[in-house]
Amino acid sequence: MTWLEQLAVLGAGFAAGGINTIVGSGTLITFPVLLAFGLPPVTANVSNNVGLVPGGLSGVYGYRRELAGQRDRLLRLGTASLLGGITGAVLLLVLPPDAFKAIVPVLIAVALVLVVVQPWLAGWVKRRRENDGAPVPQHGGPILYTAVFATGVYGGYFGAAQGVLLVGLLGVFVHDDIQRLNAAKNVLAGIVNTVAGLIFIVVAEVDWRVVALIALGSVIGAQFGAKMGRRMPPVVLRAVIVVVGLVAMIRLVLS
Repeated sequence: MTWLEQLAVLGAGFAAGGINTIVGSGTLITFPVLLAFGLPPVTANVSNNVGLVPGGLSGVYGYRRELAGQRDRLLRLGTASLLGGITGAVLLLVLPPDAFKAIVPVLIAVALVLVVVQPWLAGWVKRRRENDGAPVPQHGGPILYTAVFATGVYGGYFGAAQGVLLVGLLGVFVHDDIQRLNAAKNVLAGIVNTVAGLIFIVVAEVDWRVVALIALGSVIGAQFGAKMGRRMPPVVLRAVIVVVGLVAMIRLVLS
C-alpha cells in the first residue's frame, strides 16, 4: 500500500468515525476504499470492523453527557447487542460474503421510514398502551429487545447502517429525546463492533496496518462527529440520518 493509499484509508477512517457517531453507515466509506486497494472482501470487512472499534468508543465518550440516567436501559439492551454481535460475527466466518446483500437495502429502507415517522408512531404506540391499560415498558419491552438482537446479528456480520436501524427502533419503542437515543445507539453499536472485532482478531485474518489507520482516523472523526451531532436540532438530526441512509441504500443497490 502506497503512502497516498494509506492517507486515503486514514481519511476514510476519519469520515467513518464522524458519520458513525452522528448516524451510522461509516462502513460504506471505509469498506469500498479497502476493496479498491486490493484487500479480499472478508479481510477488508474484518479489518474495517476492528479498526472502527476505537472510533466507536471515542463516539461514546463524545456523547457521555447524553448517557446520564440510561444505565439500566443500556445494560438490558446491551445484552441483546452482545449476543447478536457474537452471532453475526460467527455467520460472517461461515456464510458466503454476499449472503446478506439482497436484504440490506430493505433493512435500511425500513429503518428510514421508522426515523421519519418516529414522532407520530411513538405517540401512537404510547396512546394505545395507555388505552389498553398496559404500562409503558421503560426500556422498550421484549419486541425492542428482539429487534436489537437482530440488528446486532446484522451488525456483527456487516454493519453498514446499523446505527440507522438502531435509532429507528429506539425512537419508536423508547420515549426519550433523540439525542439521548443517539447516545444509546453509539453504545449498542459499539458493543456489537467490539465483540465481533475480538472474535475476528482470534480466528480471522486481520490487516493490522489498515486497522491502525482506520482506528486513528475514526477516533479523531468521532470527536468531531459528537460535537456536530449534539448541536443539531431533532428535525435536522433526523434529516441527516435520512440523507445518509438513502445514500447508503443507493450505493448498496448499485454495487
